[in-house]
Amino acid sequence: RRQTRGRDERLTWLCDELSRRPLTEIVQFQVRLDEVTHEAFTWDLWAAAERIFGGWCADDGFCYFGLWMVGIGREAFVRAVIDPDSLADTPEVQCLVGRPRELWNDDWPEWESLDYVAMEAYGLLTRADDDCGDAFYEAVEAEEGAVGGNRGPRGEQ
Repeated sequence: RRQTRGRDERLTWLCDELSRRPLTEIVQFQVRLDEVTHEAFTWDLWAAAERIFGGWCADDGFCYFGLWMVGIGREAFVRAVIDPDSLADTPEVQCLVGRPRELWNDDWPEWESLDYVAMEAYGLLTRADDDCGDAFYEAVEAEEGAVGGNRGPRGEQ
């Protein structure tokens, strides 16, 4: 975040950085990203997302919201996991207040493309064409190991 401005520049920088690493580190990046976003997979944060969006938030939208939370920084992320209402005080949410959603543009609180940056770096390093996804996700699953139990949102709806 300190290296660039804007999501697109951040993704380019991150992809470049990851593609300089061994494949195992790229896979571990995705595993850790999955772990961190799962920390935010709570009903209370889902309710906060719905409040920010002005109503309903779909499953995919909430996943992308969690990725966006990663992008607003560790301190804000940790604070929001503990107290979802703290999101209201972040500059990223404050800039949305009073603006119609159709004018949010680049400020929209989601960051789907962050979920694909490691796969892109993996493809660059393996020089694979567009079908590197299977190999990448197999490596991620192998690194994560068997995940048991319910992976649904924590807490009460």
